[in-house]
Amino acid sequence: MFMLWAIPVGILAGLLARGRLEHLTEFRFHWGGLAIAGLFVQVGLFTPAGDELAGDAGPALYVLSTLAVFAAVARNVRLPGMAIVALGSISNLAAITANGGAMPADAGALTVAGLNGAGVHTNSVVLADPALQPLTDIFAIPAAWPLANVFSVGDVLIAVGIVIVIAAAMRRGVKTA
Repeated sequence: MFMLWAIPVGILAGLLARGRLEHLTEFRFHWGGLAIAGLFVQVGLFTPAGDELAGDAGPALYVLSTLAVFAAVARNVRLPGMAIVALGSISNLAAITANGGAMPADAGALTVAGLNGAGVHTNSVVLADPALQPLTDIFAIPAAWPLANVFSVGDVLIAVGIVIVIAAAMRRGVKTA
């Protein structure tokens, strides 16, 4: 959810840089279907029905869907800002893979975000000693804010990269990678 903030911020940055919204209609993201499919799988996995349907395969599906999104990002790495998105994506993928197919979340960050701990149908798990702890969900958007949630340094990199991608596309009318 943290990364959703990047879309309006990217549009605002693009407008402030004298970009044009209509340039976004010319923007081409190769393998976009793969990225959307990976994200769709993730959204489904973290619902009660998706969790039940995936069963023990859930962690592997989460890793594979994250890898699918990363592959699409890597395919477009020449776009301005996309290398930052790729760095954030690989950071998250490393943390998720190293922790058995789930993203560890700091218990204190979950509390700040107003979450009662890691839920059953979520990618967040609280672990006593997570692998690659600095890359896990250790930050929080406070509960009083819209889209309150926990997030990682990888999420920050992805969001910054998305802002740059959007602003650059609006400014320059980037058409293809």
